[in-house]
Amino acid sequence: MTDKKVAGLWIDGRKAIVVTNHNAQEVTDFAVREVVKADVQHGNSNENAAHNVEQTNRSKFYKEIEKLITNSTDLYITGPGTSQEELRNHLLETPQYKNLNIKLGTDSQLSEEHVLEEVKKHFNS
Repeated sequence: MTDKKVAGLWIDGRKAIVVTNHNAQEVTDFAVREVVKADVQHGNSNENAAHNVEQTNRSKFYKEIEKLITNSTDLYITGPGTSQEELRNHLLETPQYKNLNIKLGTDSQLSEEHVLEEVKKHFNS
């Protein structure tokens, strides 16, 4: 088991399953900390307004994830499509996370238990 504070998550455009081995302050066993759901806005008549709402919702989604990975030294992000790359780019543009060691993976839909196992395997725990 690692004594570093690490985190992993599975993400798509609608939700993120966050696994950490710490509760912000102390190292513990790996556990699913939270499932973060993204707000999805429907029915905007104006394309510009829809884009702005989408950007705002994505930013809120990423901020919720940030709260859960605070104090992590390493982060493993997996998921389908480009969501993991978008989150990595967002984090690297955020001063607090610019030195975070981020590794990416690709996985289709995973249950909370599978995400937990995938993160443990990635960090050899």
